[in-house]
Amino acid sequence: MFEITTVLAALPRLARGMGLTVALSAAILVLGALIALPLAVLRTESRRFLQRAIDGYVLVFRGTPALVQIALLYYGIAQFEAVRQSPVWIVVRDPFWCCVIALGLNTGAYTTQLLAGALRTVPAGMLGAARALGMTRWQVVVHVRLPIGLRLALPAYANEVILLVKATSLASTVTLLELTGMARVIVNDTYAPYEIFTAAAVFYLAMTYSLAGLFRVLERRFRVGAGSAAHSPSGETALR
Repeated sequence: MFEITTVLAALPRLARGMGLTVALSAAILVLGALIALPLAVLRTESRRFLQRAIDGYVLVFRGTPALVQIALLYYGIAQFEAVRQSPVWIVVRDPFWCCVIALGLNTGAYTTQLLAGALRTVPAGMLGAARALGMTRWQVVVHVRLPIGLRLALPAYANEVILLVKATSLASTVTLLELTGMARVIVNDTYAPYEIFTAAAVFYLAMTYSLAGLFRVLERRFRVGAGSAAHSPSGETALR
């Protein structure tokens, strides 16, 4: 029988775990965006040898499990004496920042891939029109290609963000008491896995549903903004 009283007693601790999940997700998304944005631009605009290096990074982090990446960074790197004696050790010995780095590199690779694809689909006519107006190559990237590419990438990026939030459950493997880790601790205390993990699933569902709603609002705003620009006098001039 489902013990609702057990769930109600566990809610404050699960809420604390969800708070850590939110903080972890936010830090990972910031790092992933800082990695992906310049790499996606370089992947479409730079010379071939640099593109190949970026392809190698994307291949490694998309082709290996995120759990393995976390384990290598948290457990594996500690075996090197040079790392333990360096300032880097202050960061990588902390499970929170270890997960931020590992999952940030992981989501950075996925985001680089989807954003580079979106940048490549920007209509060539718009790019040619911008160059005809006298814009330099990088002015075209900043003022034309990036704004349009980011709009095109938004639906796919929404999926990546939702997948990332769920992937933060892997942080429980390195002792972090985010939502899944906290649920495990509560299960050990209460011997009620069905009730506690069901409650944790509801928390995850609430977070992902909220994110999906947020991205739907952003997509609508971008579509409205694009339509307004297209029908304004300045927008008509730019399109000509």
